[in-house]
Amino acid sequence: MKTITSILSFLFIAVAASFAQQFNNNPLPVAFGDPFVLNDGNGKYYMYGTGGGAKDGFSVYSSADLKDWKNEGQVYHHDNKNGWGIQAFWAPEVYKRNGKYYLFYSAQWKHNPTNEKENFKIGVAVSDRPTGPFIDLNDRPIFDPGYPIIDANVWFENGRTYLYYSRCCYKHPVKSEVADWAKKKGWYNEIEESWVYGVEMKNDFSGVIGAPVLLLRPPVKMSNRKDEWESRSVTSNEVNRRWTEGSFIFKQKGTYYMMYSANNFDGKNYAIGYATAKSPLGPFTKAANNPVLQKNNLVSGTGHNSITYSADGKQMLCVYHGRTAATGHQRLVFIDRMEIQKDGKLVVHGPTLNK
Repeated sequence: MKTITSILSFLFIAVAASFAQQFNNNPLPVAFGDPFVLNDGNGKYYMYGTGGGAKDGFSVYSSADLKDWKNEGQVYHHDNKNGWGIQAFWAPEVYKRNGKYYLFYSAQWKHNPTNEKENFKIGVAVSDRPTGPFIDLNDRPIFDPGYPIIDANVWFENGRTYLYYSRCCYKHPVKSEVADWAKKKGWYNEIEESWVYGVEMKNDFSGVIGAPVLLLRPPVKMSNRKDEWESRSVTSNEVNRRWTEGSFIFKQKGTYYMMYSANNFDGKNYAIGYATAKSPLGPFTKAANNPVLQKNNLVSGTGHNSITYSADGKQMLCVYHGRTAATGHQRLVFIDRMEIQKDGKLVVHGPTLNK
């Protein structure tokens, strides 16, 4: 038995090493925040993200092996014929539907009669190719819930379409024991929060159906030790905000998994957790083994992930951004193995640094 165990351990290590050599080149030479990878199904992957040299829009990289990436240039420009955004173009995700490519993204809406500092909304643009050019479907966002929103994620199932997004912290002070604690410390008078919502969307992406449903928010009680990691931006006296953002949903064996990021997107404590549900609009229960990806002594600021799969479909991969001592404050893309274990637990084997 000991010999068999040793052999199995050796094989596991060999497979892991082979994977690292084949796929990982962390960090990738791609200066994206909020990376999203589309597997186009023809042997090509396309990666979209925030920044990466794009001016008031988005660029894309392509790859055949998830290791070597080619810059295909800017694929979305804000001043297209239907453009409604003016700045802060964030978190693009691209989905292939009926032979066309749809780019969902966040931006500052130029319609801003009350001069809000954060006037973020979500829109969608379309193209015949993954490399663009993408043109906005409409000259307005998909919808306006009455508060700023970012980080679109989309799920298609049984002829229905669901949109997930994060309500921004802006002008959203929330009562909680964490807020009371920080005020007693003399750090902050209030704590603003962002929450993740879901809503059914019209299949032509022209609007939503019904009211948004609150799915995830930071913990309210200080005694909630399981979820205390989501408050570290506050408890470390970094900033008076608690984020719940960057959601990404997928389904496996009848369970919906929603990955999400918490803490300051611009800080070292940015980390990833997940929650599960039995329906696309919840209720979602946060996992006991959160966070599943967080800083170590090599990589920090790990967050806003998407997932993709190896070419054979067997290996699930977590795509996220992070920072290293060598790269400084610049966000770069990382790809690490992840899996759903037999007990349903989601595990990310990272962050890793290979150079």
